[in-house]
Amino acid sequence: MTVTMRVVIVFLLSALLPLSCSHGQDPFAWLYGPQSQRFGSLQADTTGGCPDECDCPPSFPVAMYCDGRGLTVMPTIPSRVKYLYLQNNAITAVSDSALVNATNLEWLMMHHNQLTSDAIGKKAFMQLQGLERLYLQHNNLTTFPSNLPRTLRDLRINHNKIKKVTAADLEGMDNLTILYLHDNAVTDMGTSLKALKSLTLLDISSNKLTKVPEALPENLHQLYLESNSIDSLPEGFFSRFTQLQYVRMAHNQLTDKGIPANTFNVTGLVELDLSYNKLERIPPVSTTLQHLYMQANQIKEFTLGSFCSVMDVTNFSKLRTLRLDGNEITRQDIPTESTLCLRLASSIEV
Repeated sequence: MTVTMRVVIVFLLSALLPLSCSHGQDPFAWLYGPQSQRFGSLQADTTGGCPDECDCPPSFPVAMYCDGRGLTVMPTIPSRVKYLYLQNNAITAVSDSALVNATNLEWLMMHHNQLTSDAIGKKAFMQLQGLERLYLQHNNLTTFPSNLPRTLRDLRINHNKIKKVTAADLEGMDNLTILYLHDNAVTDMGTSLKALKSLTLLDISSNKLTKVPEALPENLHQLYLESNSIDSLPEGFFSRFTQLQYVRMAHNQLTDKGIPANTFNVTGLVELDLSYNKLERIPPVSTTLQHLYMQANQIKEFTLGSFCSVMDVTNFSKLRTLRLDGNEITRQDIPTESTLCLRLASSIEV
């Protein structure tokens, strides 16, 4: 480096130093300082410390990662946090004051902990007026938590010990679209689901239901009821669900007597699972159905009329998958004209 160049560099630095001192800041701090300084208003406010047992990435300051840390109590949560990950710990309680500062939360992940219903304050979730996702699966809950935010869109409370769901538990949840309630001990739901106008996915499989819940939301897209003790369906049950495409009712106690005529003969249905029940015949289904699972029943006859009431060039079933294995019929029981009706079926298992 020449003497002239060194003089120029020294001159430039000396010109900047007074500026730095006069403002009490290093003018080059943005080059090596925290990202919150470099990006200024583009980043969320990072005021409020991060608990030692958690991680708060400077590149994503609205998230706080406390998952899998062996926590037994709730950490202090800065108000800036929108996404809180507390899963895979041993947290036993959420007091009324535990989330008092976390008013900006949108996601709260608390699955795989040791929460009990008695240890969740009645006002614990009341302050979370913007919460959209709440994951409480794999805990020890026996009842629904009180005063859940009405802003919820995705609620997962499966794999607990909940026995009953009341209308008050879900009242006002107009935004809820996903509800996972499977693997609990629910025996009765009453009309608790009636208010869920936006619900599209409902999973209440592996409970102790003996009948289909009353007043199911009409916008349902997926309905999972398998592994219960349901033996019958109401008259015209599926006719009012214009959006319903996937129905799973395997591992129940359904009989021919308990299924009214044309219950499943509704357009729009794409997949129907009736396996592991006590059916002796194939119920009539819509020609728009694509996947039908009826294995492990007591079916004694292959009734082609269940799929096609009329057979010609333009009228045929859209069925692609048909499982009838584990019943009382063989491949010889399938009539030859079934190739015309079931011309799209890639596999028929008998």
